[in-house]
Amino acid sequence: MPTLPALVTPTPWDALKSFTDARIALGRAGVSLPTAAHLAFQLAHAQARDAVHLPFDAHGIQTSLQGLGQPTLRLHSQATDRTMYLQRPDLGRRLDAASLQNLADWQAQQGDAPGFDLAFVLVDGLSSLAIHQNAVALVSIMLQRLQFDTAQSWTVAPLTVVAQGRVAIGDEVGAALRAKTVVVLIGERPGLSSPDSMGIYLTWAPKVGTTDAARNCISNVRPAGLSVEAAASTLHVLLTRARQHQLTGVGLKDDLDHTLIGSQDAPRHQAQLPVWQSQARDSR
Repeated sequence: MPTLPALVTPTPWDALKSFTDARIALGRAGVSLPTAAHLAFQLAHAQARDAVHLPFDAHGIQTSLQGLGQPTLRLHSQATDRTMYLQRPDLGRRLDAASLQNLADWQAQQGDAPGFDLAFVLVDGLSSLAIHQNAVALVSIMLQRLQFDTAQSWTVAPLTVVAQGRVAIGDEVGAALRAKTVVVLIGERPGLSSPDSMGIYLTWAPKVGTTDAARNCISNVRPAGLSVEAAASTLHVLLTRARQHQLTGVGLKDDLDHTLIGSQDAPRHQAQLPVWQSQARDSR
């Protein structure tokens, strides 16, 4: 029997596929993409769309944070729904009236109490999935790191969960909580191979109107990217440097080697952490 010709013509750089999730060395079938590559692209595109439109389970996140023994606040941006959020990025950067009143009531209860060294703000951003899967674990590790920091003590503001928010909404929250530094955990814009990527934005002296040049960012926090343990290690170092120099952004360089930072120097969990997992729903 004659040998049938190969349906897919390979590329000379097939070996490079083992080093990246990027769509390279797909080969060709005639003059077109192979069917498998085409279907994989459609699947990745659907997963990215689902990540953007997946409803944010703010209640589930808040419950998990309360399980860590920390007080929490739930807030909302001025974007009333997902459609408005996507069409009006400016509304995602500011809190709505009810949230501002919530923070004002909280401030009134505190009286003349001093502010905090640090505030964590968890925001759905463009991927609720990223927050569902990564945020609580990172906060848990960071709280342990700060607790066991022998060089300096840290006071942490109530953990805040914000729905329909952008990065800059952390400035308003941090200022209202009188925090010296704010750390925003937010779902990043999904790529076609990373629908669950979380970004971490660090800002010293947060206030409304702060520009992105005044922030540091740790990105691609997810199981297939930068682990939460490595991200927490990097964040701890940057927080320490920000406190020493009283600045973040372009003046605070991240020269850390992430390959040398990881779970080996992270404090061990003292007990089983509460587990919460969002049930993804088809939102297409």
